[in-house]
Formats: sequence, C-alpha cells, structure tokens
Amino acid sequence: MSVDPMKNGVVRIVLLVGAFLLTGGAVRQTAASAPERTDPAPSLQQLENLELAIRDLTETFGEHYPSGQEYRHRLQKIRVAWRAGQPEAHRRFLQLRREALLANPLLDFDRLIVLKRRRGQLALPTNHQCNSCLKQTGYDNEIDILSPVRPGGSLTTLFRPRGGFYVGEIDLHYDADRLLFTMPTGRSWQIHEIRIDGTGLRQVSREEPDVDNFDACYLPDGDIVYASTAAFTAVPCWHGRERACSLFRMSGDGSHVRQLCFDQDIDLHPSVLPSGQIVYSRWDYTGLMHIYVRPLMVMNPDGTGQRAIYGTNSYYPNALYFPRAIPGQPHKLVAILSGYHGVRRAGDLVVIDTSRGWHEADGLLTRVAHRLEPIQPVIRDHLVDKNWPKFLHPYPLSDKYFLVSAQLRRKGPWGIYLVDVFDNMLPIQVDHRFDFFEPIPVKKTPKPPVIPSRVDLDRDDAVIYLHDIYRGPGLADVPRGTVKRLRIVAYHFGFPGLAGPDKVGRAGPWEVMRILGTVPVYEDGSALFRVPANTPLTVQPLDEQGKALQLMRSWYTAMPGETVSCVGCHERPADSPLVRTGLAARNPPSEIEPWYGPPRGFDFEREVQPVLDRYCVGCHNGQPQHDGRRLVDLRARRFFPDYVGLPLSKLGADRLDPEIVDRFPPCEPPHKLLGSRRTFYTPAYEALIPFIRRVNIEDDVALLPPYEYHADTSELIQMLRKGHHGVRLDREAWDRLITWIDLNGPCFGTWNQIAPVPRGADRRRLQVLRLSGGPEDDPERLP
Repeated sequence: MSVDPMKNGVVRIVLLVGAFLLTGGAVRQTAASAPERTDPAPSLQQLENLELAIRDLTETFGEHYPSGQEYRHRLQKIRVAWRAGQPEAHRRFLQLRREALLANPLLDFDRLIVLKRRRGQLALPTNHQCNSCLKQTGYDNEIDILSPVRPGGSLTTLFRPRGGFYVGEIDLHYDADRLLFTMPTGRSWQIHEIRIDGTGLRQVSREEPDVDNFDACYLPDGDIVYASTAAFTAVPCWHGRERACSLFRMSGDGSHVRQLCFDQDIDLHPSVLPSGQIVYSRWDYTGLMHIYVRPLMVMNPDGTGQRAIYGTNSYYPNALYFPRAIPGQPHKLVAILSGYHGVRRAGDLVVIDTSRGWHEADGLLTRVAHRLEPIQPVIRDHLVDKNWPKFLHPYPLSDKYFLVSAQLRRKGPWGIYLVDVFDNMLPIQVDHRFDFFEPIPVKKTPKPPVIPSRVDLDRDDAVIYLHDIYRGPGLADVPRGTVKRLRIVAYHFGFPGLAGPDKVGRAGPWEVMRILGTVPVYEDGSALFRVPANTPLTVQPLDEQGKALQLMRSWYTAMPGETVSCVGCHERPADSPLVRTGLAARNPPSEIEPWYGPPRGFDFEREVQPVLDRYCVGCHNGQPQHDGRRLVDLRARRFFPDYVGLPLSKLGADRLDPEIVDRFPPCEPPHKLLGSRRTFYTPAYEALIPFIRRVNIEDDVALLPPYEYHADTSELIQMLRKGHHGVRLDREAWDRLITWIDLNGPCFGTWNQIAPVPRGADRRRLQVLRLSGGPEDDPERLP
C-alpha cells in the first residue's frame, strides 16, 4: 500500500509579463479549454436520457427554461433521423445536448473554481490513510477559475504554489470572496486562505512540526473545522505506522484550537449542512471487520450531538466520501460511494435520503450513470474498482443536477462534468494533458444558522440521559426488568508507532479497554449519569449477574458540560424519545460507581490473575498430579522466565515501528505461516483465551442479537458454573472473569506495557487533550 505514484509530465513554461509573485503567491494566465471529445453516435438510451432531463427542466422551471418545448421538438426530429441512419443525427444530438443542459437555470454563475493537476497526479491518499502519507512536493497543480462555465471556457490561474507543492481541498466561503485550501510547508501540512482575486495569501493553521492540519471547512460563525493529526492516534490496521486524523475547530485566525472528535481512526470531509450542523465520515472498527464500516456522522459545530445518520452496522456501502448537503432538501445528501482497498476515494455518485433509511442501500435513491440498474447491497472489499464512470468531489446544484469530477474509462483523464439523475454527462472542462477536480461555483450561498455552543470548558464531565434501554433493536425481546446496570468503558486508542491487532490481546480487542464502573438502570429502563467528557465511551447493559446482554462495538464522545440524550439501545437515527419523563430524569444524575478501584485499563495480570491465584493455581501450578498428569499452568508470568510468547501476524511483524522492533524478538525457528517476530502476553492468558467466547477483531458488522456473546456462552463460565472440582467463586471473582470476557479478553491495560510509546506520542496526546478541556487523568498511568 504505497503512496500515490507520480507520473512525470513535460514542464510547460509560461511567460507572465508584469505579474508580481509573493512566495507561493497568486498568478493569472489564460488558456483555452481543450475541445470537447467527440462521443460515439448516440444510443437510444442517450436520447431518452436527454428527453427526461429536458422534460424535468421544463416542468421544474417553467418560464425560466423558455426553450424547453423547442428542445423537445428538436429531439424528436433527431430521434427520427437517428432511426433513419442519417449521419448528421450525431452532430445534432451533441449540439442539442449542450444547449439544453447548459440552459439549466441552476447554472446561474459565470465562474467555476477547479483544481488543475498534471495528468496522472491524483494526489489522494489510499482509503486507509490521510494526507500525512502523501508526498508534499513534485506536483504540477494550481487552483484555476473557469469562465464562462461551459465547454471552451477560459482558465485563469488563481493560485499556483511554488516549489511543486501540493494544493487542494478547497472550500469557498459563503460570501464567495475567499477560500480555504490545503498546502504543505515543507515541514507539515497546513491550512491556508486566499481571496478570490488571488491576493491576501496567509497560513491559517498554526504550525507544529509533528502535526498535520488539512481538509478545512468554514463554519457559519467564522470559525473553521478541519482534520488534524494532533490527536496522536494511528491507523490500527497499519499497526500504528500511518497517522490518523480527527476533527478540530479553530478561530479564523488559527487561535482557540479545540478537539471535537476523539475517534479511533480517520475522520474525513467535514461539510456544513443547511441546519448548521457538520456532516463527516468516520471510520469505525472496535470489534468489527475494519474494511466495511464508515458511517456518515453529524454533530454541532461545538462538537456536541455526535450521532450516526447513515451506515452503522452495514456492510454496504463500505464508505461514503465527500458528503455534501443538497440545497433545499434537509434530508438529502450527495456523496461518493466507494470501497476500502482499491481506488482512492473515487467511486459511484449517489444521492442519499436519510429520511428513507440509514442501513445498507435503504436510503440510496440514485446511482448516477446507472439509473436503470437497481442499487443492490453487496459485500465486497474492492467495491467499485470495476465500475465506470468513476466520480470525485461532487457539488450538488439540486437533488437532480450536479457538477462533479469524473473519469469515464480506465486511463482516461479526469474532467469536470455536468451530470444528472437521468444519466446525462456533459463535459465542461476536459483536457487530455491535465486532470481537473473540485468544481465549486463562485457564487454566494446562504449562510446556515449559527448553533449556539453548549460546551462549558470549565467542566470536564457531561451527562447522559438514556430514555429507555429496551427501545430499539439492540435488546429486542429482552424482558423489561432484565437490565440492572450499565457498565461504562472508555476506549484508549493506539498511538503513532504503537497500535493494531495482537498488541492489547490475542485476536482482540483492537484497543486498550479502560473500565470506569457502573451506573443503575431504573425499572422503566431509563438512566441518567455523569461521564468524563472528551472520552470515547461504550456502554454495556448488564443483567443481575453483571453479564453484558449486548455489546455496543462503537463509541460516543460527549463534550464538556453537554447533556446527551439517547432514545434506547441501537435506536434508529430517526427515532424520537417518548413524551413521558423517565424515572431517572426525576433524580439527580448518578455518579459512576467505581469497579474495585479508580478508572484504569483492564489488565489480565492485575484483574484476573488474583482470581486464578486464589482458586486455580493450587492444582494448575505446573507440578505433576498424583497420577502423573501435568495440568495447564495458570501461575503469574513471573514464574515463567523462559516464556517465549506467540508469533505476530506477518503484517504485525513487518509494520513494527523501528523504535520498538527490538521489543518483539525474532521467532526461532521462523514461523512458516505467521510473522517473523513474536509478542508476549502471559502463559495463563494464553491458556484461558481458547475457553472464552468473544468478538474477533474482524467480526460480523451486523447488529448482534441480544445474548450473542453473553458470558454464559463461554466454556470457561460453563465449566465453573458446573462446579469444576468443587471450585466455588465469590461474587467479585465471578465479576472479574465476566468483565474480562465482556471486554473482549484483553491482556494489557496500557500501551506502554506492550512497548514504550514511540516519540513521546502519549505525552503529546495528553497535552492536546488538556487544551480541549480535559479530562486531566493519564490513561497510561496506573492507579
């Protein structure tokens, strides 16, 4: 999985007379757009596509589309000529298509921002990386203005970076007088701003050598939301070798930086909805297959109200990139439907209606260029590799008409097209020497309302109100009264250089699991409790014996001072709370009841080994029994000075960070199937893992049925319940074993127990967290 390869192009030198250039400054030049490519003779389907568009434009816009009836009459004549095999039918069709589609009243602007790059310089990360993986230089690219917006329009350079630096990820301000873009500095990736006339270039984000900032978007109040690696997280499936990015916000001058998302992996493509909320793509895989789940999320600009609106517990679509709101349609979005491995961020152009559904293909209305093909959810990694055309960077004019970057066929150029749900594709800017991306009309757009902030940075906690745990499919058919408490667990995600599978435990979990404690659930299923803010939390409903009835396998993060309202257990995005007030809401919020001590990462030797020492090692101690048998040895690791551990996976061994590779000794002799290096757990942990039933790191993404991984389904629990050789555990011992199983069988409770976190990333993450309002406690510090 290498970075995007660059293809060498011929350097074209343009003499610019009288242009004054600042460093990386704006320049202007004029170049004629390449002529429109000649298409093959129109098919009957193309004639029908155009007829549908003309009819829709006529019915929608009436007198504002005055030539609609004339276009339909001309099209009918072309249809007759086509059936008669007349050669001029082709030319007449192309002319009419151009006239009729460009007469669309939605094209009420005469300038279009486009990003121009030398052919073959896609400059997009793979779908499991962020900008940090890209080369910073070696590009022939610039931000241009196309005017008029039609084939043959002229290109004027708005901004061309010096030194071959990357430029891209453009966002135009609502007033259409300035724009944000990403450009590296030679040390890191940063966010810049420039006026629409090419003046006033400035770097907005403040530079730190170990932090990349990119993918920015204006907020209605003048602040900016953007992606940053300042959270010091890493891509787990890359075993920490690739940086992950989370969403932050800052003031327009780059000050007052605050982290909004505290997620496991990559957050992408923030965009503001007409409601004033932010829509973005989040990558989830805690106890899930990592190549399928990238839900669309929304949140308020202050980070409150984070929730999924499409794609949770769904194999299809694998990912939805570049989401944008459709004007005048509060529940509709346009996005690029894509896969995981394979093509980079490109794919099918789809229209989504979240009011019609949120799962699989339920809310997908249209797949542009494939309107006659039903949208069928499929389970496939390389989901769109063989699909043509491919699309990038959609800009919706309405729910039927879009400007978009498209590649019609393999090895063809990327150009700007006007497309519609009737499968018409009119080339606007195509040049076989260059690729064109990111079309944005230069026009003022309505500024969404400013949502008042509900964050209180003087607090480090939040309140969660759960209306009814029994609502929603998560606990379907579970009798009321079964849930007694909720277990509150915090994910402690990996660091750059140290993350990924087989680190915290064998085959799972992906992350360190920090147990905070439990809170009560009232008789009516409601709960009201305080939680630490800025902390990714998962909640497990417990029965009377303290066993989890369901696993959340995702997380929620509350902002400081926020009150979060949840309808039920895995409720649908459109579900509304009941009118009645729950019993919990009539009482003060519950404080989390600690679990045998302060919050801490669940560590096998610290939490489970004492149970084994008390109840098991009397027999399971490595000594021969009276009949000469040797039972599995369940003593602590200190009794095994020659313990050799288990082999890492091949990728796990190959992707070890150079700073920690020596902590994972070579396998001797080398393992034939797995990796060349080994990792250490404890002998007792290795012995017990086969006897517990838990989710694998690559488990089913669908919502689990209640009780699916209930602790009673584990052989270890079944054996002990039957009275294994007279062993009788007390309540705490049972609780420790059950909790270990419910948390997916971790071995380690901090990352530094596995290996020292490279380059002090644990300390840097804590610094950023404290700037964002806490909490102050260090997950790497043992109580």
